[in-house]
This record gives sequence, structure tokens and C-alpha cells, in this order.
Amino acid sequence: MILDFERPIKDLEDRISELSRLAGESSELQSEISHLEEALQTAKRRIYANLTPYQRVQVARHPERPNFRAYRDALTEDFYELSGDRLSGDDPAVRGGFAHLRHGGHSVVLVGHDKGADVKSRVESNFGMAHPAGYRKVKRLYELAERFELPVVALVDTPGAFAGKKAEEEGQAWAISGDLMALARAPVPVLSVVIGEGGSGGALAMCVADYVGMLENSYLSVIAPEACASIIFRDSGRAAEAAEAMKITARDLKEHGIIDEVLSEPLGGAHQEPEDTVEAVGRSLDRVLSGLSDTDPAALVESRHERYRRIGTHAAGVG
Repeated sequence: MILDFERPIKDLEDRISELSRLAGESSELQSEISHLEEALQTAKRRIYANLTPYQRVQVARHPERPNFRAYRDALTEDFYELSGDRLSGDDPAVRGGFAHLRHGGHSVVLVGHDKGADVKSRVESNFGMAHPAGYRKVKRLYELAERFELPVVALVDTPGAFAGKKAEEEGQAWAISGDLMALARAPVPVLSVVIGEGGSGGALAMCVADYVGMLENSYLSVIAPEACASIIFRDSGRAAEAAEAMKITARDLKEHGIIDEVLSEPLGGAHQEPEDTVEAVGRSLDRVLSGLSDTDPAALVESRHERYRRIGTHAAGVG
């Protein structure tokens, strides 16, 4: 899949491929290929170093970007999945269970949004948009983490909670608020990493944490840029303008103290070198978990409360 702003890169790659096919022993063509390869690297650095907020949203949505399953399989041993909300059923849009992290050997409760890996699984998982049963399942997992004194690791990647009529009738808002309360009072370390999309309350249900990290081409927002543009401008085509105004990128959120760390991605996005990206997230989780492992539970909860009290505050008397 080629994004619109990547067209110049694709054109150069196609030209290089064609010349390589024709070159043979021609020194003239080989020299031309070398010049084009230099131009290709320059174009990649120029384009990817200057992505707009909406372009980063497009990268975050790339279908080949590593998803929850990729992180689960690469970073954990003995993952034991738990299903169902003990009330109405199971929602495959979110998954979780007990896990043993390869980095550092930490035992954790791992939860995350599952967008699926192909057309069939994406449809089955509703593209990572969970119903109330999914968020009730997540709350159950948070409570198990508290009971067994295990850290919570959450991997966020959702356009948002499912916003259909049935979800509202079944208590979507109550299910998400229950997750927020469970995380706010959990006396165990809570770590959250936004690995792709971080949309609305569906993402927030996994983001009340002691540590929030974001991959540099992910986003976190109360609403998707297209929906915001439809509401504010009455024109979804102005999504790029909305994304710029909303300050939803990892670097914007780090600057405003909402997240703790921006995790670098390979040139072109996480889908270009997924194994390296997953490994980088694993190292960060190990570092943060090791630092929080001996923290007093009461101090953890108080620090978490204070963290969210600080967001959005302004010093009195400024100006």
C-alpha cells in the first residue's frame, strides 16, 4: 500500500528497478542507478522527517503496521488468553491475559486492541473497535492484575470504541468509565503504549497509566480528524486541517506533558522494519517496569492521580 505523499518515493523506486533490469554491464546506466539511489535516500529523509500530523495519522493506520498479535507473539512467552466478560460474551476486538515478557522476565497482564491480520480477522474483530463486552472484559483483566499483584501492560491501537446504536444500548459509556476507575485505583504498575491509532474513549480506557509511550507515527485524540472536521467545518475533507489544530501527534502530546516518551520508528514507519519496532517497544517496557517494580502500591496510586490532575492546568498569575 502506497500513501499519497509516498508517490515520489515509489516513482524513484520503480525507475531504479527498471534501469536495473536493463543495465546489464552498461557503466552509464549503473552510474545513473547510483545517482537515483542517492536521490531516493534524500527523498525518504526529506519526506519522512517532515510529515504533517495527518500524514502521521495515515501511517498509523497502515494495514501492514505491526499489530497487537505481532507484539504478543514477539514479546511474550506463555501467553494465556482469557476471554469473555462474565456477562454477555466475548469481544475479539480486545484481547488480554497473563503473559511472561521476554525482556526482563516480567510477569504481567497484557491487554490490547486487536485489529486483525487479514480481511477475515479484521471483520471479526470489528477493526479494533470494541463493544461494551470488550471493555467489561478489560475491566475483568485489570481486576485480576490487582488480585495477583501483576503489572498491567496495555497496547493501544483503535479508531475508537464502537459507536453503534447497540453499543450505546448495552452501556458503552458505563463500560469505559468502569475501566477508567479500575485503572485509577489499581495498586500495581500500569504501562500503556500507543502503537497505532489512539481514538477517543476506546483508547482512554487503556491509557490511565503510570507510563504512556507512543510510537512517533501514532496518534492519540478525543476524536478522529475526519470526524472533527465534519463537526467543526462541516467538511470531512478538511481532516488535515483538523489534525494540525488538534495537536494529536506523539511529539505534540509529549510537549504538553500528556505522554512520557516518544518511541522512534524506522524511516518510513513501523511497517518498514516491524521486528525492530517491536523490539524497541519491548526494551522500553522492560526499562519502565524495572524502575517501577519496587514502588509502594499506595504511592503508585497517588502518583497516578497527581499525574492526571496536572494535565491541562495553568499557573496562576501568568501574563
